[in-house]
Amino acid sequence: MTMGRGWLAGASAVALALAMGGCSPAQPPSSDNGASGSAAAVPATSAASAGGACVADPAGVIGRKLPAAATGTMPAATAATLEKAAGDGLANASTAGAIVAVRSPRGTWIKALGLADQAMKTPMTDGMYSRIGSVTKTFTGTLVLQLVQEGRLALDDPIGTYFPQIARGNDVTVAMLMNMTSGIASYSLDETFQHEIFTNPTKQWNPDDLIAIGLALPRPFEPGAKFDYSNTNTLILGRLIEKLTGTSYADAVKARIIDPLHLTGTSMPGPDGALPSPHPSGLTLQGLPDGQTTPQDATAWNPSWGWSAGALTSTASDLVTYGRALGTGQGLLDEKTQTARFASIPGPAGYGLAVGCIDGWFGHTGEIPGFNAALYYDTRSDTTVAVMVNSDIPSGDCTQSPTLPGNPKQLPCMDPAGRIFVSLSAALGHEFKPNPKS
Repeated sequence: MTMGRGWLAGASAVALALAMGGCSPAQPPSSDNGASGSAAAVPATSAASAGGACVADPAGVIGRKLPAAATGTMPAATAATLEKAAGDGLANASTAGAIVAVRSPRGTWIKALGLADQAMKTPMTDGMYSRIGSVTKTFTGTLVLQLVQEGRLALDDPIGTYFPQIARGNDVTVAMLMNMTSGIASYSLDETFQHEIFTNPTKQWNPDDLIAIGLALPRPFEPGAKFDYSNTNTLILGRLIEKLTGTSYADAVKARIIDPLHLTGTSMPGPDGALPSPHPSGLTLQGLPDGQTTPQDATAWNPSWGWSAGALTSTASDLVTYGRALGTGQGLLDEKTQTARFASIPGPAGYGLAVGCIDGWFGHTGEIPGFNAALYYDTRSDTTVAVMVNSDIPSGDCTQSPTLPGNPKQLPCMDPAGRIFVSLSAALGHEFKPNPKS
């Protein structure tokens, strides 16, 4: 979750990472195209050539079986290739450490690289917990789609049916909230919120207060007319899940996703927002005055302001399990619903029902101060890649995002988890080509 498009926040237009930073690189920029007004309308990106679907064989993806070898140890030669690729990516990323995981039909490989705490020189270990930012949105979207397949709601239901207090709620559908075409502004754009989040980073936020902030901001466009990444959308969906299930959002995630998939390291944080132990220390440049390039430690910042849009914590082992379930629907959604989720991607690249896709890579990134994650499933090769890092600081030729001294400006601007993921994807033979970051 970043601020603004990625979250423009603080004195240096930072990216309070629950927005585009939380979703790039598989997310299209704001566009004047796709203004059909339909619930599924969302503009495509130019990351892939026009024409064709992002997922070429939905039925084949949904029906494929996980080979027994996939949960075993990756062959040594492949593991060595992946470790080199991850190390190469880490060398050009502005992070001290990373935890990377790959699961393919040939096996599973999980590796910790670098440092968990730069000041203490503590090494990263592969079982550490980390914040996953906007990867949380895929959990929220999955919960909504489960309710759709149960007949509890429909994607074209106006959100005003459930929350009459939302102004023009009858013009905004559930699908528009999921695919970011609602025209409801992100609360992260509010200057008062931005000031509070950086001056009081341990504050516990109430989702209703955040939704109210977003609804009070001017609408950027008419419902269904354009794409604009807004965390307010996903918080409204969180409250919708609670209303229809009669449970808390955290309990719904646990009962409907965490427990069925046997995830042992994934959870919503408690009121204080503390990370489970062991965990790395996360560094950020967000919230600092312009020109200041010494990162601050954001490990103890409370992620409650992200709630159902970006507060989850997980492990690399859990993410590769969840990532394949997200990509195939297996254990989460039936064939009809997963097919509809694939079809919500506008062409070869774009953002659909709380998930992005570029050239067959189906998933999401996540960014929250101090932490960055990437989780993608390659629908072509049945390969899941997860990357978790303890920094949200981009590197490369960044024109707007703050960078560190010695930054490799000859490279494209990219978040640290994204840079490592791109390197891994190339080594796997299907290079991910993210949307540009500035």
